[in-house]
Amino acid sequence: MKDPKAMILVVEDDPAILEGLLDVLVFNGYGAVGEKDGEKGLQKALKEHFDLILLDVMLPSLDGFSICSELRRKMPGQGIIMLTAKGAEEDIVTGFRAGADDYISKPFSLRELIVRIEALLRRSGKSFGNEQISYFGIFFNGKTLTASFKNRSRELTRREMDIIAYLYHNKDRIVSKKELLKEVWHYADTTVETRTVDIHIIKLRKKITSLAEKDNPIILTIRGEGYRLEPEP
Repeated sequence: MKDPKAMILVVEDDPAILEGLLDVLVFNGYGAVGEKDGEKGLQKALKEHFDLILLDVMLPSLDGFSICSELRRKMPGQGIIMLTAKGAEEDIVTGFRAGADDYISKPFSLRELIVRIEALLRRSGKSFGNEQISYFGIFFNGKTLTASFKNRSRELTRREMDIIAYLYHNKDRIVSKKELLKEVWHYADTTVETRTVDIHIIKLRKKITSLAEKDNPIILTIRGEGYRLEPEP
């Protein structure tokens, strides 16, 4: 038997969904382990090695947001995808704040699931944000994942730092959402419908605006085209 492409932990309390996810993952060449209880899922994630964790929001004993926050605190590099109810945008934003790398809304297609998993697993081999950038007086530090301006600072997620770094290195042109999905999220199929880029950009703009007390949040939206950084004077 071939070695699995990656080991994935699925924390999901619905037995039918859990078994279905495990079957799909194994069929696609992954090693997959399931856990129905939140606290037990957290302990398993901390004690064993998993390349990726699929994490439901509503779980017995400990919710998915709490698990995500604890994993991010103790294992900063752990890949985490949150499973949320369809249309529950508040859950999506809360999941990103807790440190999730991505989210997928139920019900989801198997193709979308595998695309998201493959994209996140590829991320570890290619990162733009391990550097330090100064723009409009804001210092973005990829080593500490912080943005600072004068005597104020804000924490950044790894994905937010990757976005800033990629836009900075391509600041003389417009970067499309599909390009960000390919180069920052590492999606092999950029035709998959997802709002993850929009949500990350919104969060990042809010941090920049509150940090620098600047009306223009530096990241400009070019309608129908994508994003670019505001040119420095």
